[in-house]
Amino acid sequence: MPKINGNEIRPGYVLEHDGGLWAAVKVNHVKPGKGGAFAQVELKNLRDGRKLNERFRSEDKVERVSLENKDQQFLYETDGKLVFMDSETFEQTELDADLLGERRPFLQDGMTAKIEYYGDEPLSVALPQKVICKVVETEPVVKGQTAANSFKPAILDNGLRLMIPPFVGEGEDIVVHTETMEYSERA
Repeated sequence: MPKINGNEIRPGYVLEHDGGLWAAVKVNHVKPGKGGAFAQVELKNLRDGRKLNERFRSEDKVERVSLENKDQQFLYETDGKLVFMDSETFEQTELDADLLGERRPFLQDGMTAKIEYYGDEPLSVALPQKVICKVVETEPVVKGQTAANSFKPAILDNGLRLMIPPFVGEGEDIVVHTETMEYSERA
C-alpha cells in the first residue's frame, strides 16, 4: 500500500489510520501565517460509521488504501443479511442490511450492485444511480394542475413514500434517484 504525504489527501481517499479504515469526507488545506501548512481532514470510519476530525501536516505519512470494486447480483435477504452472488465465480457473499440504510427498499431481486472490498472484507454497497419503481397509490390526476410546479404524495411498490408531479398517475412506472430519493422522470 502506498504512503502519501498529509497534504496529498483528497476527498474520497481511503486511509489506514489509528488501526482502522477511514474515508476522507472533507479536506481543508490551511496555511497559517505562523507555522507550517496542514490539511484539516474529516474522516468517516468505513466499518462502524464513526466520524473523526484529524490534522495532517505535509510531512506526515499516511497509508492510502485502494479498495476493489466488484459487480455482484442481489439474490435474497435472510435474517437481516443480504446475499449477493459474484457473476463470474458464483461465490455468495452475505452483508448486513444496515449497510444500505434508508436506501434498502430500492434493492430489487436480480439487481446488480457494486460492492467495495478491502481484501476479502466487504465494506460498502453502491446501488445503481437510478431505479424504476411503480406508483401503487396516489391522488388522481386533476386537469389544469400541471401549470404550477407542485408535487403530490405517492406510495411506490417497494413501500417508499415519495413526492411526484401531479401528472403521474397510479400504475405508472417512474425513475427514482437512489441517492437523493427523489422523482427523476417517467420510465
